[in-house]
Amino acid sequence: MDIYEILARCDHTLLAQTATWDEIRQICDDGIRYHTASVCIPPSYVKRAAEYIAASPEGSVKVCTVIGFPNGYNTTAVKVFETKEAISEGADEIDMVVNLGWVREARFDLVEEEIRKLKEACGEHILKVIIETCLLTEEEKTALCGCVTRAGADYIKTSTGFSKAGATFDDIRLFASNIGPEVKMKAAGGISSIEDAEEFLRLGADRLGTSRIVKIVKQSKEAYGTQY
Repeated sequence: MDIYEILARCDHTLLAQTATWDEIRQICDDGIRYHTASVCIPPSYVKRAAEYIAASPEGSVKVCTVIGFPNGYNTTAVKVFETKEAISEGADEIDMVVNLGWVREARFDLVEEEIRKLKEACGEHILKVIIETCLLTEEEKTALCGCVTRAGADYIKTSTGFSKAGATFDDIRLFASNIGPEVKMKAAGGISSIEDAEEFLRLGADRLGTSRIVKIVKQSKEAYGTQY
């Protein structure tokens, strides 16, 4: 698979608690230079990053941020407020975390309604729903595929990258068998090689949440040509 195609599917990500503006700015520069799908950054940096990208003479990249991250147990009202504020400050895409307590209680009606409200808050902006697959049973994952589909979200996403494991090939296979035709898939967490990235995309993932693919390309300029 062409490296440019892989990079174009990457949400180039930095969500560490200790992330500084200098590090976020580098993520933005990399996203522009390597033509990634987006840069995924903390909400507190959205406005500054959006302004920085808009002023860049080198090009542009979409800004993605996270809501209810990483635990998902904020109230729906708080998540809606976070979403509206992020969009008003320049976010193009929103990655929300579901309430896993509701999932464990099988309150899928509440989960679905929360996703629907955040999609309403997003309007035409992309909404990705993080379900944290490593904490769920197969039955819970399948049920959440239905919630995401019925609520009208744009993507279902495997993981925050802040729990005990990240994306697996089996999770993407399960998603592909249970989501509606309008829902896309994002694999995130632990994607550490070009080979892994290729396999997730081959299985049907549309996006990859990772910082490592850009790092690999930066460290291997000879392999990927003079453009980089």
